[in-house]
Amino acid sequence: MKTVLSAALALGLSAGAALAGSHADSVTLQLKWVTQAQFAGYFVAKDKGFYEEEGLDVTIKPGGPDIAPEQVIAGGGADVITTWMAAGLAARERGVPLVNIAQPFKRGGLQVNCLKENGIATTDDFVGKTMGVWFFGNEYPFYAWMASLGIETDGADDNGVTVIKQAFSADPLLQGQADCISTMTYNEYRQILQGGIGEDELVTFNYLEEGFGMLEDGLYVLEDNLADEAFKDKMVRFVRASMKGWDYARQNPEEAAQIVLDNDETGAQTLDHQVYMMGEVNKLTEGSTGALDPADYEQTVQTLLKAVSPDNPAITKEPTGAWTSEITDAALN
Repeated sequence: MKTVLSAALALGLSAGAALAGSHADSVTLQLKWVTQAQFAGYFVAKDKGFYEEEGLDVTIKPGGPDIAPEQVIAGGGADVITTWMAAGLAARERGVPLVNIAQPFKRGGLQVNCLKENGIATTDDFVGKTMGVWFFGNEYPFYAWMASLGIETDGADDNGVTVIKQAFSADPLLQGQADCISTMTYNEYRQILQGGIGEDELVTFNYLEEGFGMLEDGLYVLEDNLADEAFKDKMVRFVRASMKGWDYARQNPEEAAQIVLDNDETGAQTLDHQVYMMGEVNKLTEGSTGALDPADYEQTVQTLLKAVSPDNPAITKEPTGAWTSEITDAALN
């Protein structure tokens, strides 16, 4: 699918800004999670008029615990979604033909935090411990990692860990329900610190450093839509404006955090936390043009193929056609 847009289309794309004053093309973006700085680039692009300059009228739909972006787009509720590649590839193998068209996040923020006082210093100390794990597609790197270590995940005392389904919070560690939990660098890790546990009391295992990282927060569309030149035109303009939003967010983190807060209709977010999150998220998008690195894609695929997830493998074979550089080639060049 890594083809080059036709010359005619490429010329048409350069006129995107001119459309802003006449007819704006609608685009609906479904986020993976709630309104927060994790998605700042899109809110900034909308707030600063970058989408409008490209002739786009963009609606940003927040996610939540009961919202699966893959199901939303499959049902026609969105043109493009943000999701982790594990979920995207799993959905593709199960009949929802998602294609990654851009990758604003260069690095992943997924990690595991353990309490030293529970006797954990290295991965050799995991056996017999209780591990909090996120599911809904987020569990795959954990199972791949455990498989590589030869550790069972059924709670067997002799060579296994007990897995509990963790909500998207740090509560299991703070409340003594788990020895280790899943965290994101930009969210739950800070919740641990705010809960009164110091950095020197923690051992941190980063999935990328352990060799089981996978791409997070990419942009995905349905494959059939990429056969439509008008749709591709919209996505090129959308990606170009979105990356402009991410660049602005990196250069103006406090303003970007405020823009996110202004778009939070729930009132659940605070400026302090969004500023912190913005700083951490900027570390993950830094250096990214939005173009997917094939080596990063391959690492994600290999991690998923190694994941021994009970009764629910992410993928069972090498995917084909799961990403394209066509959109970013046109948007960034």
